[in-house]
Amino acid sequence: MNNLTLKQMRYFEALARHGHFGRAAEASAISQPALSVQIREMEAGLGTKLFERGPRHVRLTGFGEEVRIRIRDILRAVDELGDLARGSGGGLSGRLRLGVIPTVAPYLLPRLVSALAGAYPGLDLDIRETVTPRLLEELADGRLDTAIVALPVSEPTVTEVTLFDESFVLVRPESEADAPMPDPDQLATMRLLLLEEGHCFRDQALSFCSMGDSGSVARTRHGLDGSALSTLVQMVGAGLGVTLIPDMAVSVETRSAPVAVCRFPDPQPSRRVGMIWRNSTPLAPQLQEMADVIRRDVGGRLATGAAA
Repeated sequence: MNNLTLKQMRYFEALARHGHFGRAAEASAISQPALSVQIREMEAGLGTKLFERGPRHVRLTGFGEEVRIRIRDILRAVDELGDLARGSGGGLSGRLRLGVIPTVAPYLLPRLVSALAGAYPGLDLDIRETVTPRLLEELADGRLDTAIVALPVSEPTVTEVTLFDESFVLVRPESEADAPMPDPDQLATMRLLLLEEGHCFRDQALSFCSMGDSGSVARTRHGLDGSALSTLVQMVGAGLGVTLIPDMAVSVETRSAPVAVCRFPDPQPSRRVGMIWRNSTPLAPQLQEMADVIRRDVGGRLATGAAA
């Protein structure tokens, strides 16, 4: 068997992840023919096929699935060697791959980027916005260094650090601004507009309304599943129902919609936002310091804004 190269392993992982030569080549910043050559050479060296080729996609063979598990471990170990070298230098610098969930990213990132630029002038942030399950997968695979998500994620291989807590508010049509505030049971009978499946904020909203999985199916059949909070708020302004949004989103999402923002009495529905990273990362001390910076400089401003 010919020796496999790290470059081939990274191309293999990209193709396994994307299931498409064109997308994998684009993600790897090489041409599609060059990627195909590297994969063929890899298969020739191993003496067997790694992928089943179809007209529109490729799939891992059974052997390819086994190889992927081992290649993930190898690539993660190589990346952590680099992290070890970075961590030995003290503070954070260079490229840092940060994931953020969609119900946090648009509202937190402008403040976060500014705070981190001041604290770490040599830091180069590479930001990825997607839902929690994908962030956890990419964190486990070594494609992310850390992520900002709603806690808890309850993964034994991941360290969780709290950044701040924030409340949810009710958004309803402007014409209903003076209506009595519904309690959770009443809210469960209303047309509640929700984010689509996969968003943790959807599950948090349903939990507050005491609506389980069966309730969510019944409710959204006649409502709307949106991919962004801005869509939900605009639909509320059009009179299609009500929704819940986090406090940090209020100033951004409600400024151009005819809606009323109402706060629940205590105990208010809320979520905990925090940072997560792999237990094994050598960057853990630096990431803990970064969490402290965010908690102090960003979380404090959010709390002040909410109180105002």
